[in-house]
Amino acid sequence: MVTVEDVRRLAATLPRSSEHLIRDRVKFRVGSIVYVAFSRDETVMGFAFPKEERAALVAAEPATFLLPPEGDLRFNWVCARMAALDLDEAHELVLEAWRMVVPKKVYADHLAAHPDTVARPVPGSASMPRAATPDRATDHEDPEPSRARPKQAL
Repeated sequence: MVTVEDVRRLAATLPRSSEHLIRDRVKFRVGSIVYVAFSRDETVMGFAFPKEERAALVAAEPATFLLPPEGDLRFNWVCARMAALDLDEAHELVLEAWRMVVPKKVYADHLAAHPDTVARPVPGSASMPRAATPDRATDHEDPEPSRARPKQAL
């Protein structure tokens, strides 16, 4: 099981990343854009993820991933159950979420300095096989994404 502390250790190494406690929820941001947020009870992690790929991610692993509440579907956001994630998978998700919100040059510079942090494909994403069983769970406390609309594709 992954903890907020595990994510905190990784996020602290990412350029322009900062941690905030907003309405009793731990959130990680780049500027005003939230890229990772946790539910109040820290059992669900929400993270930036391409809208066009999230249904496939949830379908590939419905026991791990779930869509955000209907009101948050307009954001590039998906959620994961912390108990179902291993440390490597959580690091990949956080790194890719961060990559979505930083300028390409910042990511390229970080990659050049840390070539070992290259994220592998996330299950259900365009580079992974897709499962055919779309399902979603809604009985969770949602870690809400930032209300700010990013200027870049978040």
